Amino acid sequence: MNTVQEKSTQIFTIDPVHTTVGFTVRHLMISKVRGHFKGVTGTIAIPSGSDVPEAVDVTIEGSSIDTREPQRDDHLRSPDFLDVATYPTLRFHSTSISGSPDAFEVQGDLTIHGTTRPVVLHATFEGRATDPWGNLRAGYEASTKISRKDFGLTWNQALEAGGVAVGDEVRIELNVEAIAPK
Repeated sequence: MNTVQEKSTQIFTIDPVHTTVGFTVRHLMISKVRGHFKGVTGTIAIPSGSDVPEAVDVTIEGSSIDTREPQRDDHLRSPDFLDVATYPTLRFHSTSISGSPDAFEVQGDLTIHGTTRPVVLHATFEGRATDPWGNLRAGYEASTKISRKDFGLTWNQALEAGGVAVGDEVRIELNVEAIAPK
């Protein structure tokens, strides 16, 4: 007699209070500006018996950008950059995931400024814990680099001494905590 075991999957919900979506970009070619997005929602599908997700879906509110400088944040929300009036969200949806909990790749489609491009996130599983209220939580870290020009974010300003005000490469770093349904 053959028995087929069904693989069950739990859908964890991203906890925006304990999740950071950060980025770093060169400024004036001599330093780096760091920022993050406060408005993050999404899900992580985790198969039973595994710590490597089978699917990830994340939405980020563009207007929630924060670089600790209100004037710069307003410029980043403007049509020169994210154009949040026209494109209110950034989105990542995985297309495949492979590897082990210590090092896995999440391939997916990233949409910024109305442009969708494939990206690869290099990720690690950080652990599971039950919080004081009985909620099962899982933690992940991931990072990638993108070219902002690939997403139509081409605004820049030439510097008198050569170079540009804003670098093209953007490093994205994610620290995610997600909660399983009770």
